[in-house]
Formats: sequence, C-alpha cells, structure tokens
Amino acid sequence: MRNKFLQAAGVSVLLLCSCKKSFLDQTDPFSVTSIQFFTTESDILLALNGCYQAVRSNSALGETSDLYTDQRSDDTGTNDNQSNGGEPFQFGNYSILPTNSYLEKHWVAMYQIQARCNALLSNIDKVAFSDSLKPVVTAEARFLRALTYFHLVRKWGDVPMSTVALTTPSEISAATYRVKARAVYGQIISDLTDAYRAGLPARQPDANRGRASQQAVTYLLGQVYLTRYATLDGGNAGTATSVTDLDSAGFYLTACYNLKTFGSLSAIPYTDVFDVNKKATCPELIWQIVYVQGDPNSNHSNIAASAQAAGEFINTRKKITSGVGYNVTHDLVNEYEPGDLRGSFSIRYDNEATVRDWYITKYRDTSSAAGPNGYGGNDWPIMRYADVILMLAEVNMYKGDGAAAINYLNMVRARAGMPDYATSMNNAAYAAICPTLKLAILHERRVELAFEHHRWFDLLRFFSINDLVAYMRAKPRANFNLENIANFSTKDEYFPIPYNETILDPVKMYQNSGY
Repeated sequence: MRNKFLQAAGVSVLLLCSCKKSFLDQTDPFSVTSIQFFTTESDILLALNGCYQAVRSNSALGETSDLYTDQRSDDTGTNDNQSNGGEPFQFGNYSILPTNSYLEKHWVAMYQIQARCNALLSNIDKVAFSDSLKPVVTAEARFLRALTYFHLVRKWGDVPMSTVALTTPSEISAATYRVKARAVYGQIISDLTDAYRAGLPARQPDANRGRASQQAVTYLLGQVYLTRYATLDGGNAGTATSVTDLDSAGFYLTACYNLKTFGSLSAIPYTDVFDVNKKATCPELIWQIVYVQGDPNSNHSNIAASAQAAGEFINTRKKITSGVGYNVTHDLVNEYEPGDLRGSFSIRYDNEATVRDWYITKYRDTSSAAGPNGYGGNDWPIMRYADVILMLAEVNMYKGDGAAAINYLNMVRARAGMPDYATSMNNAAYAAICPTLKLAILHERRVELAFEHHRWFDLLRFFSINDLVAYMRAKPRANFNLENIANFSTKDEYFPIPYNETILDPVKMYQNSGY
C-alpha cells in the first residue's frame, strides 16, 4: 500500500505529461509540461503551466468537481445511488466513508497542485531569470498553492502542509502529519500577501484570462480572511484576531472591488457572465479556468453537455438520450423568487417521461464549433464581481453597518431585476426566507452563485456546525431526491481523511471525528 500524499508530493513533477506548447500559447494556457530538470527560464514557465493544468482536473477544481462542493450542499443531488458502487452518492447522502475512491482522488489531485507549486518555488532561484518576470511567476505559483490549501483546510480541517519540494522518502515521511488549521491559514495568508506585493497585473489581458492577477489575489485574500473570521474565530466580535480578520477582509475585498473596470454591476447583463462568446471580455469575470472550444481532446469543456437532461437541446447540440443531467434540488428551485431572471436562465424543467425534473441550464454552448459532440468552450468562473459585492455585504453586516451591507446587497438584486431589500421585506414570502439581513445575504448568494461551487462553503461560513445541522435537518425531505438530509450531522463539517493516509500513521494522520 502506498501513501497517496507521497505519490502526490514526491513524484508529481516527474509524472507530468509531455507537451511542446509554450506557456504563453494563447489557445491553451493550461497545457501540461514535462519538467525533470530546471535549468532554464523556459523550464520554469513550463512548470508553471503544469501547476495551472493540475488545477483544471475535475478531481481537483475543474468544472465538474461539484461532487466535492455543490453535491455536499442543499443545491444539487442525484437520482442514482447504484452506479460506481454508490460512492458518488455518499457525498450528498452524508454517508461518505474514508475508503471512498472519489474522495481519495480529490485528495491526491489537490496535493499534486501543491507539489508542482513547491517544485517550481524550490527551484526558481537556481535558474537564471528575468528580473521583471521572476517575481510574477513566483506570485502565480504562491497564489495557486494558497488556493489549494484554502480548499484543503475547509474540506478536511487540519491537513499535511509543506512549502518545499519533497524529493526523498525520508523528507516525505517527516512532512506527513496533520498541521493545525490555524497554521494552514497563516501559510495561505503569507503566500497571498507575498503575491499581492509582487507586481502582478491588475487585470490579465483577455488572452491570458486564466492566469492570476491582482484582482484574483485580493479577492482570495478577502475571502480567506472572511472565512477565518467566521469559522476559526467563531465570528466572535471584539477579540483581537477577529477584529483584524474582519478589517483585513474588508480591506482586500474593497481593493478588489476598486480594481473593477466597469461602473454599475447592472450594466453587465447576468447572461453575459456565462455567454461562451463573451468569456474573454466580460468585465465581471476575475479569474476562470480556461477551456478550448471544439478541441476533441481533454481541453474542451463538458459542462454544457453534462448538465443537460435527456431530450433537451438548450445547453448543447449533443443529443442526450438518457439521464437527468445535473440534478437541481426542489429546495433550491423553491428559493428563486418569482420574476428572478437568474432562475429562468439557470434552471429548466424537463418534461421528458424519463426525467420530469429540473436540470441546470446556466452553462450553454450550442455553437457549430462545439458541434454535436458537445466539445464546449465554456470557461469555468471561479471568481467574479457579484461574489465580491456580496462578500462586502457580509463584512459590513458583521461590522454592524446594516446600511452599507444593504447597499451592496441591492447592487446584486438590481442587476437581477429584483426589488430592493426594504421593498422585498414587505413581501411575506421573501420575509419568510430572509427573516434577517444575514439570511438575506445568504439567500442572494445562493441564487446568484448557484452551481458555481460556492454554496457548501457559504453554509460553513454562515453557520456554526451545530446551527448548520439544525438548518439542514429542518428542510422538508420532499424537496430532495434520494439524498437523506436527516443524515446530516456534526461530522459532516469535514470530509474523512482518506483511509490510505490514516492507516500508515494513525497518530500523525488522525481521523476526523465521527468517521
């Protein structure tokens, strides 16, 4: 039995596939490179390319990695608990086992990103390098490493952490132990703070939209500080750490907001954010994973075809003959307000006899380039400005500045064609869903950012685990498919550590509570 952390950390760079494309190849900035020795500037650039490529894996953070996020929440689910040994079903049914092979794949994929970033950062000083380019490349690798650890710490809590390349079994063994979550957050913030000071462009040009920018770094720093405030600090206003975290969240999110290149959010139609023809030019998009339309290999996007239900053609020209696509819970369907254009654009009811349920229509590519095989060109939006605005609403709400929070909330509602908060609170249906400003912000995040892999992390940030258990269990069972919402318990705050990690050293790689 082999340690999967060892596999990811020790041999990641040697396992990269061969590719001749330059990192600056405008058609595919994520093409994978082969780096065994770092001797030239080109080697480092190709290694950075490999870091981005690892992020795109669907076992990592790619477009169909919803198994580890949305299906863990109350937004999406499944009508199938039989395929693949029932392992995917375990995620949304809150019955996941440490032996789940999909969970292990996610763990390994995330540590492969980390290992590739560490390999680059450990070798960049050994290579003659352009003085202007070196800090930028370093910043991009630190950004990706920070993003990876941010996902790991939110999904597993205490996790193994290394900031140097591990090249021998003894080095790997010495580093294979769970580091406390607060220390992991400290490293994330250190990496992002260094990246913030490194001179990244404020916004990447359209051709380089998949690369990190100052917008992306400030977004992530703000989100990290906000998450640490609401989770590790417990949202306890007044303590030195919590005040610092909340102030820092506001500072970096405001810095990100001030880097926008548009005026009012309402000037950008909601549909433009997901328009495959505007993915390189929409000013709301901050950072996305890039896919190549029409590419018959793994570089194309599958999200439009994967989400489409049988008998439908709104997402893609590919003929779907069976299946319900990406299933939408009725709990989410019921939360869209009447007249909300985000609902009519994002979901659709399929009346096909074998389906008769809701599926996702937010991602579409019916172009001739995508063709009948569904080789789509959708980019995967990880960061965008409506999210920044709603996080600023959240920060101000925590600070007790309700007026500022409502102002930000109303920006997003106005773009969606919805009445402002004060008017909406006079509507009994809205007031029932949003009895407090905090729940109004959570509601807005849910309908604005649905199916973008935010909902699970929002739930963890807005509720303590005990309150989240009560929130989830209070939902009507009839609004879900096969998932049993009553299974949700305090253990589900985190995933279990994969069995192959814990079995080799149960002390250093101790299991999360409840598994």
